[in-house]
Amino acid sequence: MGKSKVLVVGGTGYMGRRIVKASLAQGHPTYVLQRPEIGLDIDKLQMLLAFKKKGAHLVEGSFSDLESLVRAVKLVDVVICPMSFRSHNILLQLQLVEAIKRAGNIKRFLPSEFGFDPARMGHALEPGRVSFDDKMVVRKAIQDAKIPFTYVCGAGFAGYFASNLSQMGTLIPPKEKVLIYGDGNTKVSIVDEDDIAAYTIKTIDDPRTLNKTLYLRPPENELSQKQLVEMWENLIGKKLEHISISEEDFLASMKGMDYAGQVGVGHFYHMFYEGALTNFEIGEEGEEASKLYPEVKYTRMNEYLKNYA
Repeated sequence: MGKSKVLVVGGTGYMGRRIVKASLAQGHPTYVLQRPEIGLDIDKLQMLLAFKKKGAHLVEGSFSDLESLVRAVKLVDVVICPMSFRSHNILLQLQLVEAIKRAGNIKRFLPSEFGFDPARMGHALEPGRVSFDDKMVVRKAIQDAKIPFTYVCGAGFAGYFASNLSQMGTLIPPKEKVLIYGDGNTKVSIVDEDDIAAYTIKTIDDPRTLNKTLYLRPPENELSQKQLVEMWENLIGKKLEHISISEEDFLASMKGMDYAGQVGVGHFYHMFYEGALTNFEIGEEGEEASKLYPEVKYTRMNEYLKNYA
């Protein structure tokens, strides 16, 4: 059996571009949906052309044209849709589910996931819970249509949570003061986005992950915020001023914020006060990525932070 042919929908996005590269690197015939909605976005077009140069196939298709999606899906074995929740387009994937159902040839679908497991976020705070609710609508449609699936989730992106020591409103580490959530000891899983992509592609031909959730919890990257801060302090040879914020004060900070700010506070609350990425045991419904694929030499966060020192 040759390697599965892969269609990436959303291949120019933050995770999508990494998944395209990982698919090519692992030797899969790789197709990327080229949507007419790209319009005059020259950066996205040039990214697509760069993928083509590296061996990817560009396939035209649009969410507003179901038949074009069916044609694209019929070319491949596996569909991956790493669509950003921030685009508020999660439910567009229902069109993709319909196309997969009509095509009838797909042996695995990986919808937009990667962060919190939405099946464990029924208690999530408004307004940020909408992304979890939407993902569960998509999951239900996948399972109702009996489409084989793998859900990849359970990690915070290193670019958003490690580089800034998990500070809101910045993507680079603080130089003088650091805000600590509660006691700073809640464990979170933080994974380099390129490693997430590598694990995602590893799973598509693996029968062990068929109709299961792949959790991204490599043991050395399950860290508390305090451990992350300490790594940075050791790197720069300087102790930062630690300012602790209580759960109550953190939630109160949501008042008066715009929509995006409120979503951010809710997600940070679930991650750093509740520990929603790590506060459960992985049961029979799931597998842990680093255990299944020890050959992926995942980036440790003390190494990752050296990029910013």
